[in-house]
Amino acid sequence: MIPLTTPFYLGEEEVRKHLAFADLLPAVRQALIDFSAGNIQQPVRSVLRVEEHDGWFGVMPAVAPEVFGAKLVTFFPGNTGKLPTHMAMIQLFRKETGEPLAVMDGRLITEMRTAAVSAVAMDVLAPKKTPVLAFLGSGVQARSHLEALRLVRSFDEIRVWSPTRKNAEAFGVESGAKVCDSARSAVEGASVVVTVTSSGEPVLRGEWLEPATFVCAVGAVGPKRRELDTAAMQGRVVVESRAAAMQESGDVLLAGTGVYAELGQILARPELVEHGPRFVFKSLGIAATDIAAAWMVLNKFQQA
Repeated sequence: MIPLTTPFYLGEEEVRKHLAFADLLPAVRQALIDFSAGNIQQPVRSVLRVEEHDGWFGVMPAVAPEVFGAKLVTFFPGNTGKLPTHMAMIQLFRKETGEPLAVMDGRLITEMRTAAVSAVAMDVLAPKKTPVLAFLGSGVQARSHLEALRLVRSFDEIRVWSPTRKNAEAFGVESGAKVCDSARSAVEGASVVVTVTSSGEPVLRGEWLEPATFVCAVGAVGPKRRELDTAAMQGRVVVESRAAAMQESGDVLLAGTGVYAELGQILARPELVEHGPRFVFKSLGIAATDIAAAWMVLNKFQQA
């Protein structure tokens, strides 16, 4: 019997060397198209509670055209100020034989692929002119999103509001964003609104939005958690996965709006983007994009 090759292990710093938004955007774009076309096998993630520590443990497998693997992800909200609230590991396997290829840290991949998917969504769904970008939330995802979104649009003004004022001020110093006293003042007149809070209750209200404002809702995952009120969800709702949205998105379920299309369907058929109600992209994160990002990192690592 041929001896198995020892899988590579890539920690976060090694992943960081081989992960850049310029390469990540086209990788997740193709993964989304493949997923919606049925070329990627992927169940909705399985989630277990770690009750005694108020934690969550998710398992996210996918079989992609070139490789298969799984992400194991944890969410421990009590880690704030001590450790990252989200941490993960990703394992890849050779598709032809099932041979383990690599184990790598998935925290940075999760952070960056989330922002990359939002940027791909904004590129196809948002108006071509987007002078004002507003963030509700000022943490890791706000920073990552700002870097990714700047690759597909330019902004004359950036605004930020956060439930924690000092966090918003720190983000403002780093990014040049205007710190707003309320969510409403950040949102009114904005071309793009990105919600990246940890709130399980609405922070964005539809009455504050302009008719053409593009909304990217990232923060709330779970059937009873939402960042947008029902009025803010009154638009064409786009998701990565219909099946996931119908199980995991309180924004979709509690508003009862339904899903207009999967993002991969629109990327494959841009004619689905027509004049009409605003687009709301509800991000949940799917294994297909995690595996695409990890596969890209592994290939770059081996070529280095």
